Amino acid sequence: MSPQRVRPVSITLLLIVSLIWSIAAVAASGESGSFTGRWALHLPNGASWLEVRQEEGFLDGDLLWRWGSVTPAASVLMNGESLIVTRAEEKERNKDAAGKALRTHIMTSWFEFRMTGTDELMGHALVPDGDGKKYELMVFWGKRIPPLPPPPDLSKIKFGKPIALFNGKDLTGWRLIDPQSKNGFHVENGVLVNDPVQEEGKPHIHYGNLRTIQEFEDFNLKLQVNVPKGSNSGIYLRGLYEVQVLDSYGKPLDSHHMGGIYSRITPAVSAEKPADEWQDFDITLCDRHVTVILNGQTIIDNQPIDGITGGALSADEFAPGPIYLQGDHGKVLYRNMVLKPILKN
Repeated sequence: MSPQRVRPVSITLLLIVSLIWSIAAVAASGESGSFTGRWALHLPNGASWLEVRQEEGFLDGDLLWRWGSVTPAASVLMNGESLIVTRAEEKERNKDAAGKALRTHIMTSWFEFRMTGTDELMGHALVPDGDGKKYELMVFWGKRIPPLPPPPDLSKIKFGKPIALFNGKDLTGWRLIDPQSKNGFHVENGVLVNDPVQEEGKPHIHYGNLRTIQEFEDFNLKLQVNVPKGSNSGIYLRGLYEVQVLDSYGKPLDSHHMGGIYSRITPAVSAEKPADEWQDFDITLCDRHVTVILNGQTIIDNQPIDGITGGALSADEFAPGPIYLQGDHGKVLYRNMVLKPILKN
């Protein structure tokens, strides 16, 4: 559900933010080095991610704000005890007959962070709408993400009893993440079909994402997917990391194409099939490392995942979570979905 957006910020709300900021000021020093690292950002109704680093004498960073891709910050700078990060997005207002932009705006989002402890911070964000007439003000908190461990030895892991996620008959074991959304998922001839139909000339219908009721820690997941021409979806591991599902046959390697960890990890090779063919996924998630085998080829080999991807249900990478399937992008078919949990020592 989209956050409420307001035209002015009320004086009361600004006073509340100022009070919270004053309380936060009694904590840790705001030297730039204290912000260095990766941060899980916990929003009132979503999740985000931040990385801050020193490069060639400059403060730099990357930001994932709720949805979409990880993007480089436009600027990262210190203001006293606060770290300020900006993100700039170019918006074309109008074009000429040849399609050339006649007027372009740079829409700037502003994020300010202050340490509240060695590994915790508070922040607030000011994010404009596309036309600049409205903006969103949000207060949130963050926690430093521990360093990634070495790649696990997958030859030594042990699995529990296989769990059939889809029974081939109905949606038992699944539910919409947002019950107010329209459900485009149904079962047809033993196949889980998502068909988010939009009627031409009518308002866009928001179709919901489907998640397992059960939640999991690390696991191996095998499934088959069929992607019609031009369509796309996504398979979220523990509700955190999106494995892209896309009709990208014949396209160059990209983290946004079939089998990639969205905007995070680009497949080493292209292994997707043409549209409308059944394709096999074999995915292992272990210790924040992922292996993706697509149609018998290893396209991601035990690679570390730096953080959540856009659309994650949570910023906590250490809590169990569901498998969830994107439902609002296009028609996609799934079948033979079997998960084997990894047993902890």
